[in-house]
This record gives sequence, structure tokens and C-alpha cells, in this order.
Amino acid sequence: MKANVIHQRKGWIPDAFVAPEDLMPYADEDGLGVEAKALHVAVEVVSPGRRNQDRDRIGKRREYARAGIPVYVLIDDYDGQGAVTLFTGPRRPDKADWEDIHRVPYGTDVTIPEGPAKGFVIGESVTGPRRG
Repeated sequence: MKANVIHQRKGWIPDAFVAPEDLMPYADEDGLGVEAKALHVAVEVVSPGRRNQDRDRIGKRREYARAGIPVYVLIDDYDGQGAVTLFTGPRRPDKADWEDIHRVPYGTDVTIPEGPAKGFVIGESVTGPRRG
């Protein structure tokens, strides 16, 4: 399911997310999407092009931290030979950053550490083997 994720009247569309099955109670007041507070995990697959890469790597990273989404997964074909970065523990909204950032090359397992997706492994079955 694709949906707009809304926080402080700004919206983003993650490539995937984990949220309660019934998102109706989390619909924003303008009917534009769901409130960011409903999300447990946001996932982005970096798109080609400098502007898209900056949006996924920098803009969405900051905005998801500001919104307090507990886990952000960035799958990036354009980071070296491919990398998965797991961001957890968003800091205070004014800092727009994360307590823990764990980056691994494709082919290395990384496990979601908390929430409903706890234990989900992102590895070769998702990214394919390490390139190079």
C-alpha cells in the first residue's frame, strides 16, 4: 500500500512502511494521508538521479526523524556497491537526526531491532548479493 505520510502539514510517500493494519484512526484531518505517528518503520529505496538521492538520503532521513518514526531503512543501490542503512532512535525533533545509524554493504544481514517488524532481516533475499 502506498500512502502519503503527514507530519506538521508536510507529506512524503515512503516506498514501504509498517503500520497498524487499520490506518483509519490515523488519517490526517485534511484527508491527505496518514499521520506519521502511526508508522513503526519507513523504508526508502534510493531512486536514480542526484535530486532523488538527496531527497531519500538527506531530506527524508531528517523528516522521518523529526516525525518520530522509530525506524528508517534506506536501501541504496548507489552507495558504493550497494548498502542498507538502518536508522533507529530518532532524536529530539529539533535535531532531526538519529541515535543509531548502522550501514552494511549488500549481502550483509541487518535486522530490525524493535517494534512490530522486530527480527525482520534485510539481507540477500531483499538486496541480492554484495556487488563488486
